[in-house]
Amino acid sequence: MAKLETTLIHRGDHFNTTNAVVSPIYQTSTYLADADLSSYIHAAASPKYPEFYHRHGNPTSSQVAEIIAGLEKTEDALVLATGMAAISTAILAIVQQGDHIVAQQAHYSGTTLFLKEFLSQYGVQITHIDQTDNSAFVDAIQPNTKLIYVETPSNPNLDVTDLAFVATLGRERGIWTMADNTFASPINQTPADFGIDVIIHSATKYLGGHSDLTAGVVCGTKEYIERVWRRSLVLGCSLSPFDSWLLLRGLKTLALRVRQINTNALALAQWLESHPLIEKVAYAGLPSHPQWTLIQKQMRGFTGMLCVEIKGKDGNEAYHRAQQLLNNLKIFTNAASLGGVESLIVHPASMWGSHHTEEQKKLSGLSGGMLRLSVGIEHVDDLIADVEQALAQLT
Repeated sequence: MAKLETTLIHRGDHFNTTNAVVSPIYQTSTYLADADLSSYIHAAASPKYPEFYHRHGNPTSSQVAEIIAGLEKTEDALVLATGMAAISTAILAIVQQGDHIVAQQAHYSGTTLFLKEFLSQYGVQITHIDQTDNSAFVDAIQPNTKLIYVETPSNPNLDVTDLAFVATLGRERGIWTMADNTFASPINQTPADFGIDVIIHSATKYLGGHSDLTAGVVCGTKEYIERVWRRSLVLGCSLSPFDSWLLLRGLKTLALRVRQINTNALALAQWLESHPLIEKVAYAGLPSHPQWTLIQKQMRGFTGMLCVEIKGKDGNEAYHRAQQLLNNLKIFTNAASLGGVESLIVHPASMWGSHHTEEQKKLSGLSGGMLRLSVGIEHVDDLIADVEQALAQLT
């Protein structure tokens, strides 16, 4: 079997039926039908058929899906227009009115809104628990629980969920398990290794890697992915041909990018942990992480995501200093998103503040002095120097 780096470049080549070395962009909404009516009927009815109508499938999307399914060790995958399209469609393929979901307190803001506002309007119950407490998952299960939804490491506070425990619990109780693997990427963590049923990604992030596309992906069994595909047909969330091609291009360098990002982030996190103006560093690669033992069991690498708490005599000073730091940085850019080749930084409490009550922000670990960093592939000496000069200007 080919090694990871080779697979990322050559897997799914059979979907490229041209002589082009690089798969072309199939910039078409529809495809010519064969003269044989039975072939047309087959194309119209087959899940993800690559050459019938774009909402059904696209050759490049099929190639991308095969690569990502291989990375996540699942039977199949489906690429969609955004990360939220993947999250919502994957969940809607499982739950219906009257069902119950166990979820975490700390999730990506869009996920939180979908769970708390959208699904609740359609009669789906949600219980949010502390993901670091295995017993909380057990206690939250109800007779109508259909899904346990986790995100690990979590956005933005880098808490970690015990994937093996959740998967075992789900199997024993006949409950679906679903993990958002965006923060880790399949280079650093493979939830299927621990028995998780469904893996989702915002492919906008590490999988694409260049901040030039939006995409999402759902990974699971062939039977389940067909269910998701059928949901996607009526929800209309197919991935555009050009974004599909960009995602295919980005995947070719995924292993190289993520490994360099891992190295940079660990060095920066270690440096920050010793800085007198930093109250706390949350990073999966630091032994100071409260779940370090679990992290070593289920993660191969520690990602480019880290959070820092700026010191201050009170919350107001910490908030003021966090804003100062954002304004003082030269290389790190204050911009939403993550997982690209460039380093980004955001103030989560500001970015998501309008979506959360004060109580929700507290439960999600969002404080005024917290900053979330997405470390890129720039030289680590330059990244450290940038943060050092920005911290030196704090008042």
